[in-house]
Amino acid sequence: MFENLKLPQDIQCGMVLPAQNRVDMLRLAPKMEVAGFDSIWVGDHVSFYIPLLESLTALTFVSAITERVRLGTSVYLLPLRHPTPVAKITSTLDLLSGGRLTLGVGVGGEFPPEFEACGVPLEERGPRIDEAIEVLRTLWTEDRAEHRGKHFSFGPVSLDPKPLQKGGPPILIGGRKGPTFRRAGQHGDGYISHMCSAQQYAENMREIDRQAARFGRKSVDFESSAFIFTFPDKSYEAALDRAAAMLEMIYNRPFRDAARKYCLLGRPEDFIEQMQGFVDAGARRFIFSVPEEPEAFIDTYESLIKPGLAQLKIPD
Repeated sequence: MFENLKLPQDIQCGMVLPAQNRVDMLRLAPKMEVAGFDSIWVGDHVSFYIPLLESLTALTFVSAITERVRLGTSVYLLPLRHPTPVAKITSTLDLLSGGRLTLGVGVGGEFPPEFEACGVPLEERGPRIDEAIEVLRTLWTEDRAEHRGKHFSFGPVSLDPKPLQKGGPPILIGGRKGPTFRRAGQHGDGYISHMCSAQQYAENMREIDRQAARFGRKSVDFESSAFIFTFPDKSYEAALDRAAAMLEMIYNRPFRDAARKYCLLGRPEDFIEQMQGFVDAGARRFIFSVPEEPEAFIDTYESLIKPGLAQLKIPD
């Protein structure tokens, strides 16, 4: 399907953990694992419009109450942090979870006050994430790590114990703009889309494939994920009404046309039809973000959506 990217040959589904307190996490994370999700995901901000738990701490908690599911960030705002303590924390989490961590990273920027609070100039977030990814992999893999860069310099230093996964946790690049696709092609073990139509997803994947070739990466095992707001309802139109109303409230702008392109809407059978467009575009994992009645969606996934995944056809 792509010249340089080797995609998985099955379809997996994860879900954003709909919990911001201990009681809900204890109830919902095991339920999500039993329902058959392959992964549990958390978002990340240091400061935001709504309360959010610190993502890696939250995943450490989840790792202790689950056994099988992968644990992912969608996405971790790496430029806000120095990569050396991040390397230590992620190594520890990967080891204690049994090698289940997937580190989705992105530049952020939609909430500038958190960059000011962390002492990071907003305009430096792109160069910082590129360099930080290099630092993570150096610290995860080398016994005497050393780095000399524009933003980070240290070493030689040892970071032990290493992650359980060879080479460290897979790093998935999230975002919507041109640097995202260059970064995914150059550095990424995968890609996480956000606010993206199936048509745009296909174009993004082709660009990532071109960038991989540009940086001399051939036959790259690549995890292609689609992060999608999901609104179940008895009909497509009813779900569209709910999606538009909620997302307009969150983003403070008209969202009805965008919801048609960017969200999964309607009944389980509608979801399968809409998901096929993303599969045709190259997506192999869906990350459902369910703003309303997420616990009911877990039941719907187990009973109706998961059995329907067999209908999805992966292109040759």
